[in-house]
Amino acid sequence: MTDGTRGRRTNDPAGTRNRVIDVAAAAFQSRGYTATSVLDVLKAAGVSPGALHHHFPTKRHLIEAVLRERIAGEVDQTWAQAVRAAPSALEAIRAIFTSVADALDAQQTVSGCPLGNIALELSRSDEELRALIASEYDKWRGAIVEKLHADGSRIADPDGFATMVVALFTGAMSLAKVEQNGRALRSCAEQFGAFR
Repeated sequence: MTDGTRGRRTNDPAGTRNRVIDVAAAAFQSRGYTATSVLDVLKAAGVSPGALHHHFPTKRHLIEAVLRERIAGEVDQTWAQAVRAAPSALEAIRAIFTSVADALDAQQTVSGCPLGNIALELSRSDEELRALIASEYDKWRGAIVEKLHADGSRIADPDGFATMVVALFTGAMSLAKVEQNGRALRSCAEQFGAFR
């Protein structure tokens, strides 16, 4: 599309694509992948069917983009980057649990862990998606293990400890979703005080 005067494009394919991913990510988070239709995404994003299908030929292409371009970034920022930047793995873990609890309480609504929600809904339905989800969990655990090694931690099984942290966080996020507050995350943060 042009403006008719100078032949410049007035549409924004990259912006349209990003808007669709943002809308889909929010819908999948709040309602779930299965309960969100392509029509729901079209309406909320304000795009034509042709524009949507140009970028995402199928709904599956859309969930892949959400996983790779939104959820992976959230996991990296919330966990991997925060753990690497902290003075120690244990300090980072306690701080992350607490800061997520604070954010959930401030927004007064909890939709759950974006990765956890998708994992619960889609891990058994598609092997490629399951592998993509698993790779995000592996990166998450890997950042914790790497920091524990860098700390010279006395934790005997860093891999097992990292798995426990991820399981506690995803479980606490499920409880937070049910209770609609960050209490479970704060409780977990307090328990990490026992580790040295």
